[in-house]
Amino acid sequence: MINLTVNGQAHSWDGDPSLPLLWYLRDEAGLTGTKFGCGRALCGACTVHIEGQAARSCITAMSDVANQKITTIEGLDANGDHPVQKAWREANVPQCGYCQSGQIMQASALLQQNPHPSHDEIRETMSGNICRCGCYQRIESAIRLAATGT
Repeated sequence: MINLTVNGQAHSWDGDPSLPLLWYLRDEAGLTGTKFGCGRALCGACTVHIEGQAARSCITAMSDVANQKITTIEGLDANGDHPVQKAWREANVPQCGYCQSGQIMQASALLQQNPHPSHDEIRETMSGNICRCGCYQRIESAIRLAATGT
């Protein structure tokens, strides 16, 4: 039995311990905000927080998250009012929106660890998150906006 906490709620998993966390979140927990992109941790669409750190859920086995705290996009803020989510709306970031939950989760982890990142730190941290629509300038602007709180 694997016990974990997802968005503040206790969960137990008695299935295959090698199941990727992504599929547990989507198929078992019904949290579909975390997206499947590549299945190889190359695109960032599946980014969640594990113990506050950004992680790719598509390559993280359930056995790796035993007794861990997981936060998905649904758990970042119940009303969608996390500073990064607000900045995303204000900067009108998404175009198609598919990658945005992973982008937001990566950005919020960055700001938790480094509240005032430089241009280079933002670019380096976000470089593993792919946006097919090319919204990178708006993404960076939203991160800067969330960092300044204005």
